[in-house]
Amino acid sequence: MDFSETLINKSHAIVDQWVEVVYQDEQIEATKELTLKAVRNSLPRVLKALATVLSESEKSDLQTVVDASLEHGWLCAEQGFEPAEIAREFRLLRFVIFSFLEKDLLKASPIDMLRAVRLIDTVIDEAIARCFNSYTHGRLQELKQLQSQLRLTNQELTRLVWATKDSLSQLAHELKTPLTSIICYADLFLRQHRQQTKLKNSYPNLESIERVMKSGRLILRLINDTLEISRYDAGRMILRPTATDVRGLISSVVEIIEPLVRNKELSLVVDCDRAPDQVTTDPLRVQQILTNLLSNAIRYTESGTISLQCCQESEQKWAISITDTGLGISSDAQTKIFQPYFRAVRDQQQQDSNGTGLGLAIVSRLVQLLHGEIKLVSELGKGSTFTVIFPLDAMLMSQVSATREDTPLLIAHQDKVENAESEL
Repeated sequence: MDFSETLINKSHAIVDQWVEVVYQDEQIEATKELTLKAVRNSLPRVLKALATVLSESEKSDLQTVVDASLEHGWLCAEQGFEPAEIAREFRLLRFVIFSFLEKDLLKASPIDMLRAVRLIDTVIDEAIARCFNSYTHGRLQELKQLQSQLRLTNQELTRLVWATKDSLSQLAHELKTPLTSIICYADLFLRQHRQQTKLKNSYPNLESIERVMKSGRLILRLINDTLEISRYDAGRMILRPTATDVRGLISSVVEIIEPLVRNKELSLVVDCDRAPDQVTTDPLRVQQILTNLLSNAIRYTESGTISLQCCQESEQKWAISITDTGLGISSDAQTKIFQPYFRAVRDQQQQDSNGTGLGLAIVSRLVQLLHGEIKLVSELGKGSTFTVIFPLDAMLMSQVSATREDTPLLIAHQDKVENAESEL
């Protein structure tokens, strides 16, 4: 008897019955969240190819069985099947096929029945072997990808750990000097107070207290500046753009730093003739940038002039330049000047105790937050010029940047969802 035609006629019923028993089987959990199409997969093609193998007149299409089984193995690997679940699927398939062909097999001669049973078993065994082969390769490839991702993650975590350790060690080093000063002067004050009560309001006494307060303020600045950098690096620094009067903003900053200029007998020149009347930016962040740059210029300039110039560079950009006649910065130091705790001046006599080494690092991060750029031109002994270029509309730039950044994030999120669905 030729069972191929019988198998073709009953193939739809076999597929439906097999899908039903697979869904009902408690030992195959991977199919619980899969669609009917995903569970049925390539079974109709396998049955059609099996029919050609059973046929004595048609040429056997075993290659279709091989291809479909390999495809099924890859798919099972992506869907997160366990090996036992795949074996269970094929065991149920064998059972369903024989249950539908049982009556016809019993009517056949022993030779025909044995031939049909042997061919069906052979084809299913071949399908199992091919399926497990591709399933194993798929799992190995997935493990390699996970290993690669873990290696990259480990490298990034290691870098972050070392960066954190380095920052903490640098911060501890910077805090050590003012803390030592506080302890020494506080101890001196207490000893003088115990030995000579008449020195209670004397000049040396008050001077010791002033030095303690000065060192305490420096520690507070170090901590605040470190937190400011940490907030930016953690993405928690929020930009609040608003319509801003540029000339008014610069005037308020100049009023703040004017006492510092007078104390060092420097000359301050401000040129805002070509400044834009109004820009859309975060005035607080711009004020921080200008204050830090001007304070640095004053700190490292012993004589001469501090110049601030503001102008509109183009239809989309405006700029502020701050020039000093101070110590200048070497070409080697210019590549590191925006790193936290880095100081271009190494001479202890020239270093100001009020400097934290974080001002330019904060400036660099704030400029990035405002979607701007900062340029430095400097020469040792001839002074420095810091130029900060901002967009006229920081809000528009934020929206453009957010759109560009959200697109890959959205794609990545969709990929994760699709991967999760395929694993289910």
